[in-house]
Amino acid sequence: MTLIVKRKGHKEEFDARKVYASVYAACLNVHMHESEAELIGDKVSKEVGEVLKTKVEVTSNHILQLTTDTLRKYSSDAAFMYETHRDVS
Repeated sequence: MTLIVKRKGHKEEFDARKVYASVYAACLNVHMHESEAELIGDKVSKEVGEVLKTKVEVTSNHILQLTTDTLRKYSSDAAFMYETHRDVS
């Protein structure tokens, strides 16, 4: 189990479904077809989960960077949306 240290200091267990949902939303925001967004969301969430299997604790910023870098392999536009989404929300 990997714990995520959130921006406000509290911790929660890593949930790959949250990565999937965020990546899926970023893909839809760049007008990607739903089936492609689902496929990319699945791939990215699995790849991020694999990297985190060996970690006990990481920061939410580390998750952000890892997810952005992984997503960039599939779509630079979606990666930009993912990386900047919390700046505007």
